[in-house]
Amino acid sequence: MSSNIHTRYIDDMVLFQNRWVKVWLFIFVALLFSCPLLLSYYQLSILNEMAIAVIGALGLNLLIGFTGQISLGHGAFMAIGAYSTALLTGSLNLPFVLSLPLSGLMAAALGMVVGVPALRLKGLYLALGTLAFGFIVEYILFHWEVTKGDLGMAVKRIQLGSYVIKTEAEYFYFIITLATLAILTAKNIVRSKIGRSFIAIRDRDIAAEAMGIPLTKYKIMAFGLSSFYAGVAGCLIAHYQRWIVPGSFDFSVSIAYIAMIVLGGMGSILGSVLGAIFITGIPHGIVYVTDMLKENYPSLTALIVDFKLGIFGLIVVLALLFEPQGLAGIYRRAKTYWITWPFRY
Repeated sequence: MSSNIHTRYIDDMVLFQNRWVKVWLFIFVALLFSCPLLLSYYQLSILNEMAIAVIGALGLNLLIGFTGQISLGHGAFMAIGAYSTALLTGSLNLPFVLSLPLSGLMAAALGMVVGVPALRLKGLYLALGTLAFGFIVEYILFHWEVTKGDLGMAVKRIQLGSYVIKTEAEYFYFIITLATLAILTAKNIVRSKIGRSFIAIRDRDIAAEAMGIPLTKYKIMAFGLSSFYAGVAGCLIAHYQRWIVPGSFDFSVSIAYIAMIVLGGMGSILGSVLGAIFITGIPHGIVYVTDMLKENYPSLTALIVDFKLGIFGLIVVLALLFEPQGLAGIYRRAKTYWITWPFRY
């Protein structure tokens, strides 16, 4: 337990706090990269979806969990990233290594534009503003000739130089690498001056401004970072699914990502990861349950499928009632109990 007690600020800022964290992280990474050798095609596809969701959830948590700025337009920023890469790699024939950051930057630019009203709006009003932006983006995607409306757009495979990613295992290694980089980047942002300014604004923006933190700069920066993560996630979804339609990024996507960070833990990098894994796994769990019940209870199976969005909402409500700190809070309590055992904490 003494290894977790620090007397210097620089020690508290270390990314990996002790040797055990490094050992367990190494074991986890080794098991993760052995997954393609052990899992089926369908199971790998689930892991790929989870890894992409982790990237999107990290961005939304930076905005809501760390900065306290409510957004209901996360799905719209993912759509911007998806359609940007479809146009860049399709119409302009740009390579993927350029379209990936450009898609994120396009979403970030529009996110900072949306962030300007955040300087005047708070709470429900800000949520309604981002919701309106989401509806505007959806309307444009449906009616703009370039995006081909509800007919959808085809997206090329990911190509790195002359190498084309084709199999689920190849997608897994590539996406999980990007997800790992996204986690480390978000972790370092939170540990930096930027992240501490975000937290100060979330806790009390008036006090933060009195301490010299420019609210305009950091609120817009929070929207830009969140939108960049969403754009990258949308870009990966587009290339992974290879076909996109506006309905794939509707309001329910934003609700699902809010459910991820609420269930995982607001203001927690680990919570973003755990929440994304759990919420992404719920539809597949529903499919598994319905396959088991469809022969004996066909009416119940149809009812479960119809109320899938309601299940997300129920999970969020139950999480707020019984575990406000989410899955990350459960992890922290279990970790503290293990460290302090047999003493009570």
